[in-house]
Amino acid sequence: MDPIDWSVNQHKRTGYAVSVGLVMALSVGVKAGAVLIFTGVVAPLIGLGLKRVTGGWDSYGGGAFAILRDQPTRKGAAPQSTDPAIQAAEVRQMLEAKAERRKVRGEPALDIEAESARLLAAAAEGPTAGHDEELRAEVRQLVIARNERRRRAGLKPLDVAAETERQLTELGG
Repeated sequence: MDPIDWSVNQHKRTGYAVSVGLVMALSVGVKAGAVLIFTGVVAPLIGLGLKRVTGGWDSYGGGAFAILRDQPTRKGAAPQSTDPAIQAAEVRQMLEAKAERRKVRGEPALDIEAESARLLAAAAEGPTAGHDEELRAEVRQLVIARNERRRRAGLKPLDVAAETERQLTELGG
């Protein structure tokens, strides 16, 4: 049997960017330091550079159908008014779809005109002045609990009825 000629394999490429022998020769501390420097310095610098070039998060999600100009409504702001004609058309469209589903299920037909008139009349009245009694009771319980915490902290308790009404009006109505 012939001996192996190792000189043939001396210049073989391994596919790695750095010689494997060099990586193996580095100590664990040097490797850990390299990782820390990369994650603590280099990666954030790359991120900041990309943010500056691309505009950051402001441009994400902006495609052909993006609505980037619409700002969310502020808390406590009045809802935007809707054109009554558009509102009536949308109500009618939803009621027609509801009537069609009922017809497919074999349920009695829905009077679209009467239901549309009822819903639009309720919408024209606006939000009701009185709140649901369940909501009122829940807000009252929260005010009572807040008063207990205030008493324990040595503060003057709030008037339960007035604070309940204040919070209900703050909620929007």
